[in-house]
Amino acid sequence: MNKGQTLLMLLVFMIIAIMVTTAATSLIIINSRNTQKMEGGEVAYQIAESGVENGLLRLLRNPNYTGENDVSIGDGSVDIVVTGTNPYTITATSTSGNFSRTIQAVVNYNGNMTITSWREI
Repeated sequence: MNKGQTLLMLLVFMIIAIMVTTAATSLIIINSRNTQKMEGGEVAYQIAESGVENGLLRLLRNPNYTGENDVSIGDGSVDIVVTGTNPYTITATSTSGNFSRTIQAVVNYNGNMTITSWREI
């Protein structure tokens, strides 16, 4: 092999190695960002669930409870709204960073509380 051919082969292999490394690094960065977004959405969901549970507890203690705004839970906050009378509808909308999730529960309360529906809206 000539010295020129060896240098050319080395350059080709270096370019291929750089391309593979760049692609792998890009995939890692993209996956990391997606994971952060998924975690942020999950945190917002858990805060909304906590808001509904808080609303259930307060409704048990006080049947005239109508909700509250900006309840701090962890790194986020939740707005709780209670509407209706038997069945009651508890709606909790949470915000955590750029994420927002809303959960709604429908309950009957006649001395005992029965949850008839629990869903994300």
